[in-house]
Amino acid sequence: MADENQGAAAPQASNAPTMNLVGQYIRDLSFENPGAPASIMAGGGNPAFNVSISVAVKKQADDVYAVELTLNAKANREQAILFNVELVYGGVFRLKNIPEAQLSQLLMIECPRLIFPFARQVLASVTQQGGFPPLMMEPVDFASIYRQNLAQLAAKQGAAPLTAENADADKPN
Repeated sequence: MADENQGAAAPQASNAPTMNLVGQYIRDLSFENPGAPASIMAGGGNPAFNVSISVAVKKQADDVYAVELTLNAKANREQAILFNVELVYGGVFRLKNIPEAQLSQLLMIECPRLIFPFARQVLASVTQQGGFPPLMMEPVDFASIYRQNLAQLAAKQGAAPLTAENADADKPN
């Protein structure tokens, strides 16, 4: 009887939702230190930082998606630019048997959440190698960003109901 139960469980397991991180990559990395070497020797007040993040999803194959984080960070002291860095960091994910209603949230919240620590480490390393203290970004609430994007999309569409399907309409393929 134990063999019969195992045989019945196998088809259910093959239909179970799965998410696998196939690989990670840097698509673009740019670091500018226009005032070097003076920018790293000059004292002065604390610099002002401007950091932005965006998420893009591109379908690669039936169950394979590339999720890319674009991180931009700029540091200024008074009117001088200390550094400007742009990083496009991606992950390739294989998603199987994911219900359509959950696909958008998985791609725009969970996938970025998984690769963000690696992108943050690249950003910190690059700024440190550029002669500055490592730029350590705070953790990002991708669920909040997703909700904001849904609200903006609803406002554009004339207060259409907020659903995952609406988010897919604005998401690049």
